[in-house]
Amino acid sequence: MAAMKILRFILYALAWIAAALCATWAFGALYFDFPKAGAFAAILFVIALLAIVIFVRRKLLKLGIVFAACALVPAWWLTLKPSNDGVWQPDVTQTAWEEINGDEVTIHNVRNCDYRTETDFTPHWETRTVRLSQITGMDVAINYWGSPWIAHPIVSFQFADALPLCFSIETRKTIGQQYSTLEGFYRRYTLIYVVADERDVVRLRTNYRREDVYLYHTLASPAQARERFREYVKTVNALHEHPRWYNAVTSNCTTSIRTQRAVKLRAPWDWRILLNGKADEMLYDHHAIATGGLPFAELKQRSLINERARAADKDPDFSRLIREDLPNGN
Repeated sequence: MAAMKILRFILYALAWIAAALCATWAFGALYFDFPKAGAFAAILFVIALLAIVIFVRRKLLKLGIVFAACALVPAWWLTLKPSNDGVWQPDVTQTAWEEINGDEVTIHNVRNCDYRTETDFTPHWETRTVRLSQITGMDVAINYWGSPWIAHPIVSFQFADALPLCFSIETRKTIGQQYSTLEGFYRRYTLIYVVADERDVVRLRTNYRREDVYLYHTLASPAQARERFREYVKTVNALHEHPRWYNAVTSNCTTSIRTQRAVKLRAPWDWRILLNGKADEMLYDHHAIATGGLPFAELKQRSLINERARAADKDPDFSRLIREDLPNGN
């Protein structure tokens, strides 16, 4: 009998913890995403929950009403639709899109900004044509701006007859918006695949933002790299026509790389996909990057390209210069 009472108490306590978590998320959804009066709507929601807790006497009924009230918020929240219409910041005013004609892929709105500082730059949007048959491989750059646990991956495709093309999965922000990890859990940003020259998207981080950038050559064969390139192209075109929300967990700069693949082709889940500051270590463990026979710590030290990138700066040979001394094979 005593054991049953303890079990009921534990279950009831767990239910209230779950209710509190649901209420916290719902408060944030109202606060950040309710149009024009988010703070007011969130406060009203809290007042309603408090009234339920205070005035409803029966325990299970009280708990049920709280869960029902919380369920109303996602029912509304899921109706919010993203849009490509907005007063966007200059670096994300355009969305890329591609035309495929047999072996040729023409990419529109390739970003190649002329930077003077991180925030002072002249946007340039280019059209480039590449050939799938000339893809020779793919590299991945991982950059850090703070915590060693959180990073940003940029995938760069190499061509035998053209400059590399980078894909950077980012938040598309309107003028005045700043990125917030907390707001990233809600519907504050749309998702954008920035297609860019390495002298833009890599140099921006090494030379102007002064972030640490590590560059690794993957062991993907040309055929595998072509397949991954097609995956990016398919997603870029889909987003150009049908925008999606960014989400800090389910649809971010790393999870999107995995989910753009067909389900049967996805790599098994690894916790380092979410805590992507360890993504290079994950790739090392999975034998997916060239190591030159080095232990991971030494490989990472050699893969830091900041000094080479700053020395190369506006050199047309930037992509080759930042790769000097990087391992290219096992």
